[in-house]
Amino acid sequence: MSTTHLEGLHARLVARADDEGLLDIAYRVVDSPVGRLLLAATEQGVVRVGFEREGHDRVLAELAERVSPRVLRSPARLDDAARWLEAYFAGRGPGPEVPLDLRLLAGYRREVVTALPRIPFGRTATYAQMAAMTGRPRAVRAVGSACAHNPVPLLLPCHRVVRSDGGAGGYRGGAEAKELLLRLEGSAAGRTVAP
Repeated sequence: MSTTHLEGLHARLVARADDEGLLDIAYRVVDSPVGRLLLAATEQGVVRVGFEREGHDRVLAELAERVSPRVLRSPARLDDAARWLEAYFAGRGPGPEVPLDLRLLAGYRREVVTALPRIPFGRTATYAQMAAMTGRPRAVRAVGSACAHNPVPLLLPCHRVVRSDGGAGGYRGGAEAKELLLRLEGSAAGRTVAP
């Protein structure tokens, strides 16, 4: 079978699954300055952004286990998210909000991750400042854990959270990716926001 024929079959399969309500998670892969990114969405919104270093197959397997096994490559559902990332990496800053599905988060982790957009583009906040922003000033380690488990990095900017000593700190996409994102946004260790 030719590649064109297989692509046509796949497109018909995706359309039929979507029409019959059988496509729970659609995904696509996009190129970016921080490597290839896996974007996955439910009908509610983007549920996961996966870095290449995480292993896209592993991310998809996790989604199949935790959300639904009905996962198909269906790029159209993720057009808005792909456009958002394209604008972001072009330096135009964040565009209109993209709908998100945060079902992979609960409790304080969810609270922290949903507070991340309060850090303006081009600025940073320390883990301690984020803890104070969420009303739990002593929960610095919990903030770090929440950022490490953010299922939608970039869209919810955990890369803007840095250590109090000015170091970048950890990042799901790796230290190089975090440094690149901070440079892209023009952030400097001394440019933090107050809680």
